[in-house]
Amino acid sequence: MYREVVKKLINWKLDSSKKPLVFLGARQVGKTWLIQEFGRTEYRQMVYINFERTTALRELFLPDLDVKRLITNFELYSDLKITPEDTLIVLDEIQTAPRGITSLKYFYEDAPEYQIIAAGSLLGINLHENESFPVGKVDFLELRPMSFYEFLLAINENGLARILNEKLWTALPPFTEKFKEYLRYYFYIGGMPEVVAHFAEHRDWKMARQLQNKILRTYRSDFSKHAPKEMLPRINLVWDSVPSQLAKENKKFIYGVIKEGARAKDFELAIQWLVDSGLLHKIYSVSKPALPLIAYQELSTFKLYYNDIGLLAAISRLNAKTLINGNDVFTEFKGALTEQFVFQQLRLNEDLKPYYFPFDKRKYEIDFLIQNENDEIIPIEVKAGKNLQAKSFKLFCEKYKPQTAIRTSLSDFRQESWMTNVPLYMIGNYLSEL
Repeated sequence: MYREVVKKLINWKLDSSKKPLVFLGARQVGKTWLIQEFGRTEYRQMVYINFERTTALRELFLPDLDVKRLITNFELYSDLKITPEDTLIVLDEIQTAPRGITSLKYFYEDAPEYQIIAAGSLLGINLHENESFPVGKVDFLELRPMSFYEFLLAINENGLARILNEKLWTALPPFTEKFKEYLRYYFYIGGMPEVVAHFAEHRDWKMARQLQNKILRTYRSDFSKHAPKEMLPRINLVWDSVPSQLAKENKKFIYGVIKEGARAKDFELAIQWLVDSGLLHKIYSVSKPALPLIAYQELSTFKLYYNDIGLLAAISRLNAKTLINGNDVFTEFKGALTEQFVFQQLRLNEDLKPYYFPFDKRKYEIDFLIQNENDEIIPIEVKAGKNLQAKSFKLFCEKYKPQTAIRTSLSDFRQESWMTNVPLYMIGNYLSEL
């Protein structure tokens, strides 16, 4: 399956000043497959070591971090002669090997000619104890669930994908209903590669849900395996509360929804654990829509989203019949799925850090607020259904007069004097222009 991030991998390969690459991503987003495919197609040979599976090698870095010794061991393990110019060295699940991450510093300093990708889940890398992280000595790249554009390619809707990729907005009208249909599919299937691949081949909704539930069980297993035992009950409570948090009209995270009487100090470490793992994502409110937005973020006021919309649908037990019945899926959970979808599309552009903005004594709210590379502050209003009335959005635009304002909905693409309505199915590709 095609993944857009492969372009960045190729750019890394071609960069003469590249550092060892730390390839991050939550479990099950397809890191291992993509790295192996990259190594197979872009290099003469690849040395691949998975430290989670090859337990005998986990102590490889303990005696010392001498690069020559490490390379010799890699060669003995793989039975390959490593030639720096055309060999890719992949150290997968490196967080399971003590001092493995630290070793990347010495590859950068003592042997920069070797091309190394170190991969692992955010869970292991961010929480590995007693590890010296080589800040400034490595490059980073993160893999996320498949986008709607990648989903279209996976199910062989190449023509529709081309319209989005090449931004052929004038070609949209004849295909509107087709886009809406496949958007409903994506809301149910999501972007986890295993689920998408099976669905693309078999179009089996029931099996897609079973695969999603298997991934969710894997996540639960990770909680038990990696989290401090005293924190585990709270992690589970936070994880389970997210659908009900997103179902509220005001989606601000409320501790009392987790458990009656719950307070921030009881759950903030559990939330951070899930955020660090890449399984939950936090966006903060800002007190003022002014530059730079990060200066006005309110750390105590935030929303939480899952890493994938399909997993949200699975946890919420969204029935496939709901999806089939026209546009009903877009109004389930009061727009929770739609807002989750837009959040994921925003994350495709690493330069766009989303916030949200409650104003007029929190009576109104802008769903997302972003600051682009031209230092424009852009409000984004998300509408799940056909009712496009948005008093808060109109009031914001009248008060702050943004140069660019975006409403995304099921309505057709159109530009008005004060805002642009962008169909939900094209929002991800449209945002790449900003």
